[in-house]
Amino acid sequence: MTPPQGMSQAGAAPERSAAGRPLRRAWEAWRRRRQGPAAVDGSPDFLNSARWLGGHRITLLENGEAFFPRVFEAIEAARDEVLIETFILFDDKVGRGLQAALLAAAGRGVRVALTVDGYGSPDLPPDFVDPLTAAGVRFLAYDPAPRLFGWRPNMLRRLHRKLVVIDGERAFVGGINYSADHLADFGPQAKQDYAIEVEGPLVATIHHFLRAAQRVAEPSRRWLRRTPASPAPAPAGSAEAMFVTRDNRDHASDIERHYRAAIRAARRRVVIANAYFFPGYRLIRELRRAARRGVEVILILQGEPDMPIVRTAASTLYDHLLRAGVRIFEYCERPLHGKVAVIDGVWSTVGSSNLDPLSLSLNLEANVMVRDPAFAAQLEARLDHLMQHACREIDAAALAPSGAWSVIRNTLVFHFLRHFPRWAPRLPTLVPHDAVPIAWAASAAGTAAATAAGTTAAAAAAASPGAEHHREALG
Repeated sequence: MTPPQGMSQAGAAPERSAAGRPLRRAWEAWRRRRQGPAAVDGSPDFLNSARWLGGHRITLLENGEAFFPRVFEAIEAARDEVLIETFILFDDKVGRGLQAALLAAAGRGVRVALTVDGYGSPDLPPDFVDPLTAAGVRFLAYDPAPRLFGWRPNMLRRLHRKLVVIDGERAFVGGINYSADHLADFGPQAKQDYAIEVEGPLVATIHHFLRAAQRVAEPSRRWLRRTPASPAPAPAGSAEAMFVTRDNRDHASDIERHYRAAIRAARRRVVIANAYFFPGYRLIRELRRAARRGVEVILILQGEPDMPIVRTAASTLYDHLLRAGVRIFEYCERPLHGKVAVIDGVWSTVGSSNLDPLSLSLNLEANVMVRDPAFAAQLEARLDHLMQHACREIDAAALAPSGAWSVIRNTLVFHFLRHFPRWAPRLPTLVPHDAVPIAWAASAAGTAAATAAGTTAAAAAAASPGAEHHREALG
């Protein structure tokens, strides 16, 4: 179903009638005053923000085959510090590889801090965690919670970032978790995904952010206070880059705003590959407007999703987008897990943020925006390869005719997308966010299981020094 023409996010008057134009101009002027010039999509002030830093070498890492060896090599070469945040860390061959690399680094005196999400990484066993904490690794869990009748209740507002900083000199940002399903030999459910290695001045920004996010109570704070601030890394290349995060405080819509600004400024081509695509009304509106002014707009979405509801949700938007001229490809070789985009062969982004309500309105996310023709050409070539060899294009003529149920469903979807950004703040939130030592998390989540098994591991962890529940802002 086609949404009402000209309706803004807040439901302003139609923009297409002559009588409505003064009202719309007044509405836009009020929005600019309220949000400031940097918040206006497509404005020169926004696109040319002073947050862009030059002098970077950006290396594309496609799938676990490229990402894991490079990260593990960087950890093995670390001299002073390794900081990692991830949504998922599993006890499999990849997780054990990370564990071995971190144990070796801690053994030679490198400071190591690792944060996992309590929902994404709920079942790490003691024989995985204990050697790390015994070696001095600061192992944190974001919002851990015990299972309730086998169900994980803490599914909202997750730590979804995937960040690594080594010695304050190089950083890794992307969508790849530490699990074997990011390797092709996992089988048909192996994920297609992307990350980048960043060298240059932006690493100092990511380093500062990650240090602040992982700060915990004594004794862990002491090593942060004693460590002098690292100088910004020297320029390593010619790319401009910006680190953009999403949180539930001051940066609730930053990543989405950058997407919308770049799409609004597009003049030639927009290519977006995103695993979980169910964005807000404003982003959909920008995609449709770009296609209608002659920009080639391409979406690469999941055709063989890891969760069937993903394709079902995205497909409710197909007719609306296709009729505006947007081209939609479904990646059918295996589940798509990437969160990347390229616009006009210059602007690109790689990160953890999907284009769905969870990432855009609830989760903690991090992306790097890049302005560099060489990197954009490389990423665009890889996406073109997917389209040519592993995707099917959706034909608008082949879509099933819209019946009564489709009309009702699409109407509900449209109004959900319009109003969800206003509903999201009312959902349960974590302010301040919780980062707790893994010893406490393990004891809280495993008490029942430990009692049933007759073990004392959880009780010992709870009794160990520093195992009490510490609260710190994270994000």
